[in-house]
Amino acid sequence: MTDIKFQKIKADNDIKEVIKSAFGVDLDIDGGWGYTQEDALIINDASIPLAQLQHTLCSIRAHLEMSMTLPKEERYGAINVNEIKREEKEFYIRKYDIITFEVSGMLEEVYKKFIDEYKAGQDSDSFDIKDHFDRRKKETHGRQEAFWFDVTNIKGERKNDIE
Repeated sequence: MTDIKFQKIKADNDIKEVIKSAFGVDLDIDGGWGYTQEDALIINDASIPLAQLQHTLCSIRAHLEMSMTLPKEERYGAINVNEIKREEKEFYIRKYDIITFEVSGMLEEVYKKFIDEYKAGQDSDSFDIKDHFDRRKKETHGRQEAFWFDVTNIKGERKNDIE
């Protein structure tokens, strides 16, 4: 997996409205895109388990960074987000979850070719599935990113509720 960097999403607009417009979900959130403590995404209320909501928000950020804000030829597909580390911190009266995610994907055009190849060859005895997935792995790019969530307004225990 090749390491990649992306432009941070600018916090020019209301994050809640950006997510509602782009993804059709209405979340009780404020703040920024969670790149730093000062830019933390504020979760006011979680209608689903907190860790699931945080994973969803990271996935939304990754799709905006890797696909939706890029020119067509630079867009990524097969975007995956996996939590690899979780920390809880308190600064003054604010409570934060700082979650490190591994985010990966491959260029959309490359991904489309792999999908077409798989569909065409999956029923053939000569199709080398191991080679296919080895080549896909080589074309996958990724990075590790921290995401700051301000969870001060969440009632009850903060814990990783995805087992």
